Amino acid sequence: MIEIIPAIDIIDGKCVRLSQGDYAQKTVYNENPVEVAKMFVDAGIRRLHLVDLDGAKAQHIVNYKVLERITSQTNLIVDFGGGLKSDDDLRIAFECGASMITGGSVAVKNPEVFTNWINTYGGDKIILGADVKDEKIAVGGWLETTELELIPFIDSYMQKGISKVICTDISKDGMLEGPSTGLYKKMLASTPHMYLIASGGVSSIKDIEQLEEAGVPAVITGKAIYEGRIKLTELARFLK
Repeated sequence: MIEIIPAIDIIDGKCVRLSQGDYAQKTVYNENPVEVAKMFVDAGIRRLHLVDLDGAKAQHIVNYKVLERITSQTNLIVDFGGGLKSDDDLRIAFECGASMITGGSVAVKNPEVFTNWINTYGGDKIILGADVKDEKIAVGGWLETTELELIPFIDSYMQKGISKVICTDISKDGMLEGPSTGLYKKMLASTPHMYLIASGGVSSIKDIEQLEEAGVPAVITGKAIYEGRIKLTELARFLK
């Protein structure tokens, strides 16, 4: 059964979504992210992907108070990402209740720091965020594409103890045009023991079914829920 992980993206303490990672294409869905988190709990959701978009831009943790409010007022298992660059950022995230953190840009630009986090906290607490455009890794809130090839990049961190990878196809994210199922199949064929969390483009229950059929272990969905294309009641059968 594919694991369903709703996303809450935070700017100025509010629940928002971007299109293709563009801060200029921002929609505010709720002024109070805790309300949104509680709505997920009521639907039987157990996991949450919480992204500090202000942090991603500022290069350090910003919206840790939102994290703290969600983890103290719900029983959600939260993975937190966005702007985590230093040991202090990580300490704050875990102290504020994160069960796991996601590191993307830091894994590219400061591999020593990221590797140290894996060694210190364990591969079950550290998720590799692999944001991708044309199978090349992108960093800095998707503002910069590198020359790093996706699959070799992931493999290098799997050898260091990573097991969970969130892969977001930037061209799909927030566009509600369907996920990059072909890319995910390719990734799983290359590294079958990876716990791959698909992200970007999910627009309907059919998309989730398609990912499940492809053998993808987990999926992050945000905009489709907020815009009513996926109803929380429809997710019930994936939550047993």
